[in-house]
Amino acid sequence: MAGHSQFKNIMHRKGRVDAVRSKVFGKLAREITVAAKLGTPDPAMNPRLRAAILAARAENMPKDNIERAIKKAAGGEGENYEEIRYEGYGPGGAALIVEAQTDNRNRTASDVRSAFTKAGGTLAETGAVSFMFDRVGVIAFPPSVADADAMLEAAIEAGADDVRSDENGHEVTCAQDAYGEVTKALEARFGEPSRTALVWKAQNTIDVDDETGEKLVRLVEVIEDQDDVQNVYVNFALSEALMAKLAA
Repeated sequence: MAGHSQFKNIMHRKGRVDAVRSKVFGKLAREITVAAKLGTPDPAMNPRLRAAILAARAENMPKDNIERAIKKAAGGEGENYEEIRYEGYGPGGAALIVEAQTDNRNRTASDVRSAFTKAGGTLAETGAVSFMFDRVGVIAFPPSVADADAMLEAAIEAGADDVRSDENGHEVTCAQDAYGEVTKALEARFGEPSRTALVWKAQNTIDVDDETGEKLVRLVEVIEDQDDVQNVYVNFALSEALMAKLAA
């Protein structure tokens, strides 16, 4: 696999080992609360909340924590978070999109800018790199629910644009405006997905040498370590050798 998915899979595996669990749970709880506040506290009627709960379950977040985050929104408690997107360039000209939720725009902007600068990157204006990405829906299922042909057929019928199947499972991609309907159709056929999300997918990926790749990985790690940062999307691909090194 290449580009966004390749990199995120590496970071996800690293994250399970390296991340401070309380910080991970804190970010997940924040997204659950924000999603519940923006819509309804019923996940069956709120796709974003449902996706947030699936993400929390994937990280083994306790059920009590999830319910507490939802109740926080229903009771009007907690801070009012603003959603902000940052865009910039890292070493080698790689493009990055950073999604954050913050109650202090100045603090978050300063932290993200500092991370870019220290890693030899540049924080740019909103829109500077997002034109190189597509906003798409992703619905993932474990490999046991169907073989590749059956998943492809079902995804096409549901209105999806692409399917990637391997030993780790199936990842269905669809247009943003079809996300809800595609998710609903596939869930009716295969059961609850392992992950659903709206993401920024790079239209094309750039190859970077291993030295630059390591700098970019460090940059993403520093950005993701910020409390206010929820997601980081990139358009670069790592070599197989560097992937193996990072996954070790």
